[in-house]
Amino acid sequence: MSVSFYIGSVARKLLLLQFLVMLAIGLLFCLKGPVWALSALGGGMAVWLPNVLFAFFAWRHQAHTPGKGRISWSFAFGEIAKMIATFAILVVALAYFKAVFLPLIVTWVSVLVVQILAPAVINNKG
Repeated sequence: MSVSFYIGSVARKLLLLQFLVMLAIGLLFCLKGPVWALSALGGGMAVWLPNVLFAFFAWRHQAHTPGKGRISWSFAFGEIAKMIATFAILVVALAYFKAVFLPLIVTWVSVLVVQILAPAVINNKG
């Protein structure tokens, strides 16, 4: 198995796990009401959607052989785009859709924790 396939496989597993955590928390907040569930999904989307965009960006650049220094610039550009997208989604959810703050933040933090912890678990299971 090539290294690029392995990295893509780990990224897909991570994105799937984040999506499942987002849906599970959204379903739990659904018990409180549909507005709470949508707020939770908005918080999860603020992490998951920029990660999906970053993964597509990384997979697209993976086929090319970049010159020296271009990898770090490409990564920095991807991270900046993720931060801007995250901020924009949170602002839209809070200001435009009037999301409830608690479920939004709880889901946002939970999906972020999955992003930090899941790669170690995925890599250890092989």
